[in-house]
Amino acid sequence: MYVCVCNAIRECELRAAARRVPGNAEAVYAALGKKPDCCQCLDDAEYLLLEEREMALDNAALC
Repeated sequence: MYVCVCNAIRECELRAAARRVPGNAEAVYAALGKKPDCCQCLDDAEYLLLEEREMALDNAALC
């Protein structure tokens, strides 16, 4: 599924970047070589970043 249609950023790409890039959605977009265009995706992107980072922390706590 595409999170950002303007930049063709898929959910899987955003989640993978969330695990290696700190910061907000705009920072993650920059790490992917993109920048928000219409900005309608940013709320959803922020939610996915938070969700992915929380899951990573939960998995790390299990080890």
